[in-house]
Amino acid sequence: MSAPPSPAVGHVLEVRTGRTGQVRHRGRDVPTAFRKSPREEPVLVTVDGLDGDEQGDRRVHGGPDKAICAYPVEHYAWWRDRLGRPLESGAFGENLVLRGLTEDQVRVGARYRVGDVRVEVSMPRRPCYKLAAIHGIAELPELLQQTGRTGFYLRVLEPGRVAAGDRLRLVDEPATPVTVSELNRVMNLDKHDLAAAERLSRLPQVPQRWRESLARRLEGHVEADAARLRGATG
Repeated sequence: MSAPPSPAVGHVLEVRTGRTGQVRHRGRDVPTAFRKSPREEPVLVTVDGLDGDEQGDRRVHGGPDKAICAYPVEHYAWWRDRLGRPLESGAFGENLVLRGLTEDQVRVGARYRVGDVRVEVSMPRRPCYKLAAIHGIAELPELLQQTGRTGFYLRVLEPGRVAAGDRLRLVDEPATPVTVSELNRVMNLDKHDLAAAERLSRLPQVPQRWRESLARRLEGHVEADAARLRGATG
């Protein structure tokens, strides 16, 4: 599937980090660093993420493929209309609040320069039940996934510092174009599109764990979403 060209420039409106706390969900307390605060000063970024940022569960959050979570500010108006209430900036636990780069424009494997950091788009965000717990909206993770308004993760190729007001400049794109929206569709929504699964399972810019999951799908093993999206009861 051919993808539209990515815009050359996006803008960082906010840089946000957070420490691990607790949130109540379905009768139990679960750890999360979802609540993040804006940083006024430039923030050091390494291959593991932003200085001062934590993850509540390192088994599924963080790591080189999920070093930075970015979310387009363009979606906030849609969510306000859909939910009937405004959401504050940072409502999706993102590290970077961006303008100008959305999931249907950004290609997996595209590389950007932001501040003096070089990053690469790695994958769509896969929402989990903690989003529901934070906002008290049980269906919110599934809505995020189904609508494709997921945000996306960035790998860090060259460490440095990033600050609010920095621009993201496109420096390189992969030869085989796959947008964040397309990868979300195949990985999470159209699980019976085996032709697309086979194609994406061979692309090196798709994270290895996702390529392995897509390869298993071709053998008839389809990953379940319920535990991730809804969580366990206490």
